[in-house]
Amino acid sequence: MHEGKCACGAVTYSMKTDPMFVHCCHCSECQKQTGSAFVLNAIIETDRVEYSGPIKEMTLPTPSGKGQVISRCENCGVAVFSSYLIRQGKLLYIRVGTLNHPENCPPDVHIFTSSKLPWLKIETDIPVFEEFYVFKDVWPAKAYARLQALFGD
Repeated sequence: MHEGKCACGAVTYSMKTDPMFVHCCHCSECQKQTGSAFVLNAIIETDRVEYSGPIKEMTLPTPSGKGQVISRCENCGVAVFSSYLIRQGKLLYIRVGTLNHPENCPPDVHIFTSSKLPWLKIETDIPVFEEFYVFKDVWPAKAYARLQALFGD
């Protein structure tokens, strides 16, 4: 089980299973939202995460036009997870940096590298996409089956 918390420890969470997939997103929106070069998001079904503590939700725009709800600790303001409304609230995107052991959730893919910062070098054996990708072409069969259980084909 993966467990994590915000910076002040007021919000804690646990994932009942491993995440389905981990994105390293280099899009300009993630750069702005995190104040960093990219964000690492562990994608998991919402019902497989338990959390406690004071959460404040903020809805931000996304390129899809549907928006993203970012859940932050009310006390320290750290973003713990988010949910893209295009995914109907069925998935949580856990901020890997908030895990107690983030080293256990390495990225499975780099996405939106067309907007990655030019000084960042990607030297890895995982897939790299200038934009997004087709789920069934990239996700392992077991992870894709979990995704299909939520959304169908």
